Amino acid sequence: MKPENLPEKLVWYYIIGTYIIYFMGAQYVFAPLLAYVLLFYVLKKWWNQTEDTPPEERVRFTPSNLVWMVAMFIMYIALVMGHIDFGMGLAQIIRSTVNGWLRSWALLALFPLAAHLDIRPKLIYRAIAILCVQSLILIPFGYLFSMAGLPSKLYTSPLQAFGGSSLYNVNLLYQYDSDGGQTRMFLFAPWAPALGMIGTMYFGIVQQEEHKRWRFWGMVGAAAMAFSSVSRLGIIAMPFVPLAVWGLTHFLRPWMIFASGFASLGLGLFAPALIEFLNAVKTRFTQARASSSHVRDVLNDMAVYRWRTDAPIWGHGILQPKGPRVVAGMPVGSHHTWFGVLFLHGIVGFFALTIPLIWTFIEMLIKAQHSQTAKVSLHFLIALFLFAFAENIQGLAYLYWPCLLVMGMAFKEKLIVWSDTDEKETYLISDF
Repeated sequence: MKPENLPEKLVWYYIIGTYIIYFMGAQYVFAPLLAYVLLFYVLKKWWNQTEDTPPEERVRFTPSNLVWMVAMFIMYIALVMGHIDFGMGLAQIIRSTVNGWLRSWALLALFPLAAHLDIRPKLIYRAIAILCVQSLILIPFGYLFSMAGLPSKLYTSPLQAFGGSSLYNVNLLYQYDSDGGQTRMFLFAPWAPALGMIGTMYFGIVQQEEHKRWRFWGMVGAAAMAFSSVSRLGIIAMPFVPLAVWGLTHFLRPWMIFASGFASLGLGLFAPALIEFLNAVKTRFTQARASSSHVRDVLNDMAVYRWRTDAPIWGHGILQPKGPRVVAGMPVGSHHTWFGVLFLHGIVGFFALTIPLIWTFIEMLIKAQHSQTAKVSLHFLIALFLFAFAENIQGLAYLYWPCLLVMGMAFKEKLIVWSDTDEKETYLISDF
């Protein structure tokens, strides 16, 4: 597997060189830079195409691309209006534009656009498999460093001058969690739960790798990333997301409909016992890291209260550098995407994220019935939705950008419609 053009080389060498970039402390700078370099090549390709350009080589932005671009522009308007409402000056608006939009929200629209370049999905699958195998090799070293008592934090990258706070901290693969009394892997992520999220997302990608050995070890590596992070949500999501994708891509099968009917009957009969079991699971989930759960609950309550009373339309615009002592100094609006969006960007920003996510989920659900690329994207979207309740997903787009690129490839695919008499193809919505 070798890259065949410049965009493929940029994507390939970035992914397989992730650990080099991480130990340079440069991920939060290089990933957005990659997005804008790829955007330049997309716009160049679009500008240079003519009537003689073959149809398969033309850039046609899909409706889904347009939905995400418009939504993220509305998110930027909400950001600016939040700054204006609270009297923040031009300098702060510029800083927030760079750190709060260009390197986070904007990436959700830009990387899918890069799929219009000549980048093969199988190249991404192989590169992610290699990264997962690299992680599998490094995880034992992380535990050895922990047992040897080596300091987990190595240094803070000087690139922090460009903004981004703790995202520039470089760790020696692990951190000891005093709350849970466990060693938790960070690897190339800024914190352990983020690694759990990435492992869950990458598991769906490496499943599509054609080479059996790369696929097997890539899946083992992705699972090891999620479990070694000791993220409660990551451990639950790792088996749940593939099962959810399997169910959603088979729910139209006749046998699946009959099985669902019997399952519904069983759920009705054993509902009280099931509810009691789920409550017990929830209690154990919370108590597994009680102080963390308490901090998250208080953060969420404060974020909703301050959104509702202070800035219901446009939000506050920025997070405070440090929260009150009751939440261990964590900024209000962090650790939860939905409450965070309400706090930061108000009800306008909330719908600017909700609408494109629902649109994309419906499209991927339909296409995933017959498309492997869409199935990968459906896996990614379910994982993204789950972790939105524990992370600010926009701030971690620089980690899961390969998934956004694959999602853009799924946007370009045709919808296959099956009939009783023949087979035909059409677009989900006509390309613009």
